[in-house]
Amino acid sequence: MNSKLLWTVVILALAGAGAIFYNRWQANPPAPPVTPMATTELQPLPEPRTEAEILYPVAASGTELKPLPALGDSDGAAQEAIAGLAGAKSFMDLFYPGGIIRRVVATVDNLPREKLALRLMPVKPVAGKFVTAGEGESLAIGPDNSARYAPYVKLAEAADAKKLVAAYVRFYPLFQQAYKDLGYPKAYFNDRLVTVIDHLLVAPEVPGVLKLTQPKVAYQFADPKLESLSAGQKIIVRMGGENAARMKAKLREIRAELVSQAPRQ
Repeated sequence: MNSKLLWTVVILALAGAGAIFYNRWQANPPAPPVTPMATTELQPLPEPRTEAEILYPVAASGTELKPLPALGDSDGAAQEAIAGLAGAKSFMDLFYPGGIIRRVVATVDNLPREKLALRLMPVKPVAGKFVTAGEGESLAIGPDNSARYAPYVKLAEAADAKKLVAAYVRFYPLFQQAYKDLGYPKAYFNDRLVTVIDHLLVAPEVPGVLKLTQPKVAYQFADPKLESLSAGQKIIVRMGGENAARMKAKLREIRAELVSQAPRQ
């Protein structure tokens, strides 16, 4: 099986590993004041390709496509694919081994929503405790917290977007079946994927320090605008400015491949 299976969608799910943030945070030295939220102008993005343009590509001349496994029997191939790309150790460290395609589809579908179904995520939580700084009105995300996301961002950046999208097109029926099983019998996963990428790309860029509050056990963003963001956009913001910029660059690269690859009929 192609060693790049799943990666177009898995890159989105990599960001979801930061969703465990509810009760692992601790105080550190005070942080500088938060600066105003920056606004970023995005270039217009191409329209996504339709279902008819992405289903069942014909093999290139002289190439024989192997039959796809059934969705329920795809775990072994998915594990081999990710381990072949990321290395066996990275797979064991970062990914859950079972139900990978279903987990990816469910996570992608949940990223624009208020909450993520953490039990369905394909990747394990970011290691270590969430790093905070200061207390009271000075409570904020600590400057060292972004380092926790480095393995996921590095893994995403290493992926070749062109090969990822080619493999995604090849194995699209498995993603589509999982999406239908999720409760969307008349909808297309490819449409949802492009919509979710667009949603993540417009997550705000916040310079300086991100202030927090702790009304109960869980921490929240002090800025109501940030706290009202979707689960996926909160993850992008929370991973830190540099990590967010690098992840968005990879997502733009993947999106460009998704909408520009001509269908082979």
